[in-house]
Amino acid sequence: MARGGHGQRFALLSEPDFTPCGIVIYVHPFGEEMNKSRHMVTRAIQGFVDDGWAVLQVDLNGCGDSSGDFSEASWCDWIDDLSHAVQWCRERFAVPICLWGLRSGCLLIAEWLTRSGESLPLLFWQPVLNGKQHLTQFLRLKAAAEMLTDADSRNVMSEMRKRLDAGEAVEVAGYLLAPAMASGLSAAILDLPEGFSATVVVLEVSAAENASVSPACKAAIARWSSSGTRVSSELVPGPAFWSTQYLETVPELVAASRRSLAEVLQ
Repeated sequence: MARGGHGQRFALLSEPDFTPCGIVIYVHPFGEEMNKSRHMVTRAIQGFVDDGWAVLQVDLNGCGDSSGDFSEASWCDWIDDLSHAVQWCRERFAVPICLWGLRSGCLLIAEWLTRSGESLPLLFWQPVLNGKQHLTQFLRLKAAAEMLTDADSRNVMSEMRKRLDAGEAVEVAGYLLAPAMASGLSAAILDLPEGFSATVVVLEVSAAENASVSPACKAAIARWSSSGTRVSSELVPGPAFWSTQYLETVPELVAASRRSLAEVLQ
């Protein structure tokens, strides 16, 4: 997928043998979560295609097989990539478009919606609600990898933030994080633009017994519902496949997603 002066984006289009009922654009998560979740995303895509959907996967700037280096990518670059993906789909398919995000991919979708003023159906998997908290969790990976004490960990975190604020990139878990990416992610909040009119499906995963949708998600869902947005949520049993040490699958998540996408067209 060409991006002009921004290089090429690796994209993979999966589609049924007949005219699709719609197209889903997948927005991947941040850092190593992208790689750890690929097997689950592939399983879901197979189900979506069986149900008649086309699915477009795009490696964002500096990720996967796309042009650029992660150390040079910015949050704004990624928003532009999503804009290009939506435009590409509209030029080739006269069918409904649904946006599917995993973790921080949901944050990116939300900011794109606010900037574009669009209302497209949304499928959110384990959405990150606060980019600043998500960045903090990412930075903590460095302290965890070095098995630091609490005091040393705080010092390392403080030093990394100072370097980012000073315009320097920092290395975390094999990723060189640029200040422009860190600041964009840190400022991101999962919210919907005023007047958003499309359907939203929020699916969370938990291995805990008697678990329910997280309080933070419940609050966001209540806020969106009070504004007139049709929102549904469900918690399915399973491991946190995007962060587990070994590859894990959550068949119930795929099944719930397929049911939800079917309802989008009704």
